[in-house]
Amino acid sequence: MRDAIHLRPMMADDLEFMYSVYANTRLDELAVTGWSDVQKEQFLRMQFGAQHRYYQEQFPDASYQVIEWQSRPVGRFYVHRRKQEIGIIDVSLLPSYRGQGLGGLLVREVLAEGAAAQIPVRIHVERFNPALRLYERLGFRCIADQGIYLHMEWTPPAADAVERNQ
Repeated sequence: MRDAIHLRPMMADDLEFMYSVYANTRLDELAVTGWSDVQKEQFLRMQFGAQHRYYQEQFPDASYQVIEWQSRPVGRFYVHRRKQEIGIIDVSLLPSYRGQGLGGLLVREVLAEGAAAQIPVRIHVERFNPALRLYERLGFRCIADQGIYLHMEWTPPAADAVERNQ
């Protein structure tokens, strides 16, 4: 599976695709608003723009990547690597690519980076996001309940424990 996944840097002309990925993560919650399609589109574009600006301002040196599956763009993967931690800012896939192990594979690769560097990996996840179960299975634990979001952390095994198990 890994050989069919490619990550490439996000370019300015990817913004419309990145918007579509974002919008597809919000469809269920907007379905109950009673808004027209035009209102939903306006709201989603405003929210995407605000989120994109926030990420760029708060994490200017992060890796903003397009996930490609068999040469087709299927999602976004934003990671902020720092000396003392790795932060997964966002991993999102178009609906037809969810639940197939693509996101989990990418997250496990980041966990391997964290293990090699002996630093934690952190992520914020909405408490009702189905991916929460994946993060828990991978060993993330909640370190802060922030209402809608849970701040989760994966801690690498101690270096001596890794050496004993090799």
